Amino acid sequence: MELIYPFLITFTLVFFSELGDKTQLFVLSFSQKNKITNILLGVAIGTFFSHGFAILFGSKVAYFSHPAFQFYLKLFTYCSFLLFGLWEFLPKKLKNNEIASSCKSNFLQKFSSRKLNCVFMVAICILVGELGDKTFLASLSLGFEYPYFKLPLILGSVCGMVSSNFIAIFCGKLIGHYLKQESIELFSNITFIVLGLLGIIHVLFS
Repeated sequence: MELIYPFLITFTLVFFSELGDKTQLFVLSFSQKNKITNILLGVAIGTFFSHGFAILFGSKVAYFSHPAFQFYLKLFTYCSFLLFGLWEFLPKKLKNNEIASSCKSNFLQKFSSRKLNCVFMVAICILVGELGDKTFLASLSLGFEYPYFKLPLILGSVCGMVSSNFIAIFCGKLIGHYLKQESIELFSNITFIVLGLLGIIHVLFS
């Protein structure tokens, strides 16, 4: 049970955070001309390296055992969840990182247009697109929260990404008909805000 819980919480958080994300839109663009198995394999490889790095880094930081350091780091982690969720509600004109985000999107668009192996292209797009993203942040914080369960966290993250993109590919039209991208992003942002608030309350009053 100790191994299952970190896996499930990582799977759930990454799964819902990925819904409607920019990297998922790139995956959907690949699905029109490539085999689903190749796309999902690329997603798994890219997630393994990007989220795996985040989890390993977070777990290494967690080994610093000074109580004050642990307290402020946990507080910072959950505050980042809260701020990230609130940040997404700001108008695009007010976001200072809009240029950087646009540059990353332009890079992925240009890269995805090249005639390279599908698995390799998807893996690179996931690797680059996830850096600093919500799912990357979630993996980083979970690595800090559960430093002794690296493998279940990485597996949960990979399975969450693959499952989310699998559903997006097969149910994209249906989901797009009933739920607009803005609605999916709203749900994801609210999830981050709620998790951030609950985490802050737990750190301050436990």
